[in-house]
Amino acid sequence: MLDVLIVEDDAVDAYLVQELLTDADTGLRLSRATDLSSAEEMISATTRCIVLDLNLPDSTGLDGLHRLLRHAPSVAVVVLTGLHDEQLGVQAVAAGAQDYLTKGEIDGPLLARTIRYAVERQESHRYRLEAELHAQENARLERGLLPVPTIGSPAVSCHTSYQPGRPHTLLGGDFYDVVETADGTLQAVIGDVCGHGPDEAALGVCLRVAWRSLVMAGLDDLTLFPVLQQLLVAERRTDEIFTTACMITLVPDSNQVRVLSAGHPPPLLLDFGATGGVSEALPSSTGPALGLVASPTWRTAEIELTGPWGVLLYTDGIVEGHVGNGSERLGVERLTKIIDSQVGGGLAGADLLRATIAEVIELDGGRMTDDIAALLVARRSG
Repeated sequence: MLDVLIVEDDAVDAYLVQELLTDADTGLRLSRATDLSSAEEMISATTRCIVLDLNLPDSTGLDGLHRLLRHAPSVAVVVLTGLHDEQLGVQAVAAGAQDYLTKGEIDGPLLARTIRYAVERQESHRYRLEAELHAQENARLERGLLPVPTIGSPAVSCHTSYQPGRPHTLLGGDFYDVVETADGTLQAVIGDVCGHGPDEAALGVCLRVAWRSLVMAGLDDLTLFPVLQQLLVAERRTDEIFTTACMITLVPDSNQVRVLSAGHPPPLLLDFGATGGVSEALPSSTGPALGLVASPTWRTAEIELTGPWGVLLYTDGIVEGHVGNGSERLGVERLTKIIDSQVGGGLAGADLLRATIAEVIELDGGRMTDDIAALLVARRSG
């Protein structure tokens, strides 16, 4: 049943409207108010449409419509006007009513159909507003999770990619960031808060901003992760939530990269100078994920860099996708081979990321259910 409230002080007009609707549509449950104040008291959570006379004892013209729209913005309103007030009906629609009808020119089917169409239009409008708010929330979260890296060194480039796992859903907790400090040290991080939804995304934003702040404050990598763990434990909604993360540090005038991994998939070292492209997995973990154990310890691994190189950081969505229709996962080894093939074909930078992720998704039959974030830091000469 569709609950409809008729707001009409004239007993004859109200009786006529109720009789027309009763005969035309048995799916309408009707109630009546004789003035606006009574109508406001009678509106409930089940009220779907209000049929409103614009001339009532306690309101005249559009004032009553404005009051009802403020009082019940989610309820559809159909305005009734007199024979000589058609322009007022047009103004009412412009002010927020879903439709208007002229007394004396309506019949039962027309009135019932107008009410149902008004309810459908109001629902459609509400869904559009919710979708717009949803998109705005996603955009704000995305800006927080996925900032644009800024690097001052002309020898180093940075490329990023983010692929949501499911369309029309909130972002997950994947995040990344890159900071080059005043002394030329470049530090990059990628992380993945377990789970999907606004809480995980908000926690990811919190961790990324904290990481950047701590780096800019001068904390080194081994000091930084324990602080991030304290923040995670304080901010997470349940004790089961944890975060994997991987951080690399490039010291200026050095051929080494320091890797610090908290239960995260291993970064890949790419050799852009080798024929056919050769990549290898760096240390898979130098300590537990953030939030898993009460007193964790981490250690760094140092890797020697030669020639033009790249370091690829990524979240587990890229390696946990399936290959074909079976249960086989892509895995790090197959990802390495894919990248070797792409580098061997002359791809680098953003083109390399796009081609790699496209092939991973194709192997999974386009069914990616987890977010994919990737961050490639490369040096043209070293």
